[in-house]
Order: sequence, then C-alpha cells, then structure tokens
Amino acid sequence: MSATTAQRRNRIWRYGSLLPAALLLIVLTIYPVFNLVGLSLSDVEWIDGRADTSFTGLDNFEQLFQHEPVYWAGVRNTIVFAVCAVTAQMIFGFAMALAARRASGFGRVALTTIFLMPIVIPPIVIGAMWRLLLGRDFGAVNTLLGYVGLGPVDFLGNPDVALASVIMVDIWHWTPFVFLLMLTGLESLDDEVFEAARFDVKTNWQELRYVTIPLMIPTILITAGLRIVLTFKVFDEVYLLTAGGPGTATEVINFSIYRTFFAQDRVGVGSAMSLLTLVAVAVLIVAVNLVIRARRKAKEIAE
Repeated sequence: MSATTAQRRNRIWRYGSLLPAALLLIVLTIYPVFNLVGLSLSDVEWIDGRADTSFTGLDNFEQLFQHEPVYWAGVRNTIVFAVCAVTAQMIFGFAMALAARRASGFGRVALTTIFLMPIVIPPIVIGAMWRLLLGRDFGAVNTLLGYVGLGPVDFLGNPDVALASVIMVDIWHWTPFVFLLMLTGLESLDDEVFEAARFDVKTNWQELRYVTIPLMIPTILITAGLRIVLTFKVFDEVYLLTAGGPGTATEVINFSIYRTFFAQDRVGVGSAMSLLTLVAVAVLIVAVNLVIRARRKAKEIAE
C-alpha cells in the first residue's frame, strides 16, 4: 500500500468518524437556531390546526423594543438575579469546599453529603417545600419570626422581598454545584506548592490569599461563567414559587418567553425574545472564554 493511499484512508476515516457528531450538531443546534431566526422574522397564526406563517421582517423586534415592558422588566430582574445569586454561590461554595477539604475521615464524608443534598432534590419538590416554608400564614419561617416578635412577612407576595426570596432559594439549590466544582479544583492543586509556600506564609489567611485563591482563579472563572449562563436560564423556581409576580417583581427572561409563546400564542415575538437572549448569552460565553485565555497567556508569559 502506498503512502498516498494510506493518507487518503486516514483522512476518510477522520472525516467519517466526525460525521455522526456533525449530524447531531446540525439536527440539535444549527437547524433549531435557523428555525428560530425564521420564526422571529415571521407572524404565525393557527388556522384549522395548521400554522400559517407570513414574513414580517423586523416587526417582531420593533414590537419587542417598543411595546414589551414586561420583557425588559424580566431582563432587569434576571441581571439582578444573576449578580446576587452567583456572587453568593461562589462565596459560600468556595467556603464549603475549603471546609470539606480540610476535614478528614467521617467528617469529610458527612460534610460532602450534607452540602450536596439540595442539588439532588427535584425542582418540583423544592418549589413545594419552599412555598410551605415561606408561606405568610402558616410558613415555618414566619412561625420562627413570630417567636422573636417579628413578622409575618409575605416573602412571596410582597414586591419588595419576593425577588430576594427567590434568589435565596436559588442560592440554597445551586451552591452545592459550585461546591462540587470548587472541591474538585482544590483537590487538583499540587501539595508541593503548599509545602513550599509554608516558608513564606505565616497564617491560614495568608495561605488562602496568596496561594490558594491565585491557583484557583481558572476554576473560579469557569465556575462563575457556568453559573451565570445557567442563571440566565432560570425558570422552574420562579414558575413554582411566584409565577413572575406579584406584578413583575420576579419576572425573568425565560418566564416572559414562556408566557409569550404558550399563554399569549405570539410565536413571532416569543422567537424574537429567544433570539435576543441567545445572542446575549453567546456574547457572555465568548467574554468568559476570552478572559480565561488572556489569563492563561499571561501565566505562560510570566513563566
């Protein structure tokens, strides 16, 4: 067999092995995106059980930017939700990972088990559980507040505290995810670095500040990026706890899209909302990747 024939067969094999993944990508990602773009530029009406689609150009986007205040309230709430929830989750998750890493034996197993419990609970159970806990009249939280002369507080019905209450539930639910990634990152650190650093650092705080955190920056950035993207997709907690209310106090992007698609049957405007959100999340992902690459290059140059 000649070298040219062998190279040709290797090339065919490489392309052939990539074909199933490429087809899957086209079917599950590329086609839906193009279909979404098409719907965002169209008006869809249902006639005799069939979709009647007519091209409308940018009318749906004009409608979105000029006549959809509820969606923009959802954008504002989603940004506040993401900043507050992710910040708290990163702090608590990192602290929990440090505690678990420094524990040993049964204590470490117990801490890890307790910390991971919230993330394995189904969302429907979380919604029901927290509605009972935060209920105004018979909720356990208001009962405890009553013992110290406070409350009752309408956590889910008061516009001033409803969003904060949903954020608190999200922090409780998703901090274990951050904890798991942080613990994995801590476990991957080289112990020899800490042994060498003990000659220069005198306290645990100095070790954390000057050794652990700098080494954990890549893990922190990746985890924060993942959580921000996932937070922009928040839906189940809002749907189960407040349904976007009271008013627009807990309205988020995905709930606006859900209502526009399924409750109002405005497929074109809902598609425009979805496409705008998709672009925003894609830009966010690119920004996070650029930051990670920049830090990696800076580290390589420093070395």
